[in-house]
Amino acid sequence: MSMTVLLEVQLRDDLPTETIEAAIRETLAQTAAFAGSESLEVLVDDADPTRVVVLERWTTSDDHDAYVAWRGTPEGAANALAAIVAAPPVTRTFDRTIALP
Repeated sequence: MSMTVLLEVQLRDDLPTETIEAAIRETLAQTAAFAGSESLEVLVDDADPTRVVVLERWTTSDDHDAYVAWRGTPEGAANALAAIVAAPPVTRTFDRTIALP
């Protein structure tokens, strides 16, 4: 069963949109290529375009955990993303769902 991750990010407001979007695309291209990544979507807050949520789907929690561990290494560091965030991102993981009729 897939699991879902919501990564809430507050972006800097002093950078051009093109710079921010290029950094997001670069970082998420690496994420999408990681084993177990099923899908990614970036949602931009209507009221505050400097606040985004990255909606991630992973095959398993173990796949996501391996990805997070890789991001903690020098070769996995998300330097492009680090340069555009205004505050540390907040990660929420959802492994369990409630079946609906």
